[in-house]
Amino acid sequence: MTGGRGVVDKLNALLRTGARRACRWSGACDIYDAAVLALLAILVVLAALTYGSYAISNDEPVQQHYGELIIAYYRTGFADKSLFHYDNLYLYGGLFDILAALAQHALAFLDPYAVRHILCALIGVAGIGMAAAIAKLVDGPRAGAIAASALAACGPWYGAMFNHTKDIPFATAMTGAGYFMLRAVRELPDPRRRDVICFGLLLGAALGTRVLGLLMIGYVGVAMLLQVLRMPAATPGSRLSFFAESVLALSPAFMIAYVVMIAAWPWSALAPLNPVRGLIDFGEFNYPIRTLLAGHIYTMGNVPRWYVPTYLAIKLPLLMLLGAAAAVVMLRGGGARARERQLETMLLVTMAVFPVLCEVVDRGPAFTGLRHFLFVVPLVAALAGIGCNRLLAAGAAHGRAVPVTFGLAIAAALIWNAMTLVRLHPDEYLFFNPLVGGLQGAARRYDTDYWVNIMPEAVDDLKAYVTKLDAIDPGRQYSVAVCGERLPFEKRADARLHWTSDWSKADFFIAPTHMNCDHALDGAVIATITRLGVPIGVVKDRRAAPKPELALHH
Repeated sequence: MTGGRGVVDKLNALLRTGARRACRWSGACDIYDAAVLALLAILVVLAALTYGSYAISNDEPVQQHYGELIIAYYRTGFADKSLFHYDNLYLYGGLFDILAALAQHALAFLDPYAVRHILCALIGVAGIGMAAAIAKLVDGPRAGAIAASALAACGPWYGAMFNHTKDIPFATAMTGAGYFMLRAVRELPDPRRRDVICFGLLLGAALGTRVLGLLMIGYVGVAMLLQVLRMPAATPGSRLSFFAESVLALSPAFMIAYVVMIAAWPWSALAPLNPVRGLIDFGEFNYPIRTLLAGHIYTMGNVPRWYVPTYLAIKLPLLMLLGAAAAVVMLRGGGARARERQLETMLLVTMAVFPVLCEVVDRGPAFTGLRHFLFVVPLVAALAGIGCNRLLAAGAAHGRAVPVTFGLAIAAALIWNAMTLVRLHPDEYLFFNPLVGGLQGAARRYDTDYWVNIMPEAVDDLKAYVTKLDAIDPGRQYSVAVCGERLPFEKRADARLHWTSDWSKADFFIAPTHMNCDHALDGAVIATITRLGVPIGVVKDRRAAPKPELALHH
């Protein structure tokens, strides 16, 4: 037994030595750091190989044009003010849209939406790295590795990395700002200049993408108050002095953030209180957008208070939920370092829970599941890494068998989640956990393929079917009705297939099963797109179906 243990120890030492040498160039010094770097590299390769499998989302054409309008505003010396009258986009920052438009000009040989998908995916991978960095900062390298793995194997995050081009960049910027805020707050009232600058840039990136970045300013205040609480022997005067010096030390970050924000969100600079106006206006949005919850259809303005918490509970992997819960439950320990970890964990919990709590209390509008709350998911992953790491550390006090068992359970859960995403590809965002019975239990009862991500596969199936028809009637063209947007269809279709708005006269029909859209028109099912054995989309041949003179418009 002792000999076997010695072999394991020698193998572990060998792996650590090899990892240190392999990643010495990056400054990493632990096998867990090496694991995170390797994971991020693998994800970058996967993104480069698979970005073309994802459909263009409904919002992307609008956002792409918005980025071009912002560039035109600056290029014309502020003369072209079309962006201020373009739907309600002026209420959003356009940082990602600007970058995507500029990248499109630099990479003119690529389709503009391919550029958006690649860029968004890379930012999503950076978000995974930021979640790992937060967990490592609070609880060590092993916590960081678990957090990165948990987020990478999280369907709502990985599946959104390619075409949620407003949500993923905002979430990554918020996570990165949170990381550098934690670093800066640790050193108050004299933080490192690099941390302050990075915090300012990422806060500006968040504000320049979505006005909810204002939340981070409140989190900074909470973080400074928590630091004041760590001064038990201090006088009221010294506490006040510490707080004032801390505000002054972080003020350059807020100035940097403001500059970045107005550059990416010109409307915010037209009046001092415009960012606050934007935040208020968002809370009052009420379009006739429908959403599903437990089999009931709601419009976005009348969803129940438990809408967002429910989607977080059923969409996030159980490992993330349980690990985050463990991080909260295990807030104990002695010593200055332990108290610091407790305060930082409390801050992370606040950052993850507060926006959801605001939604519950205010009963704000919501739709498409947890999409608009993706920015809390990396924080939950960081908490999961912290919680799992503390479970492993606590288990070590009961012998080697307990942490080994915990470790194997964590690894098994991560592998299971990853394999589920492989089976769902490229529809990873359809992941649902066992609390709702997985995708099978969620189908037709919760929001599933709201982006109609089945489009590339459905169109390819239709093209293969039409190729067979060419043998009988060569050269014929067909009209296609689509329960979705026109552009994603036309990007994939060939000259034989033409989009039509007159559904009643369509030869073929493509629809997701989301919202039972596949039931909108009759026809012979010629292709069914399935994931995990669940139909998520269909292609119907309507040529032999009755065609009443009734135009149906999606």
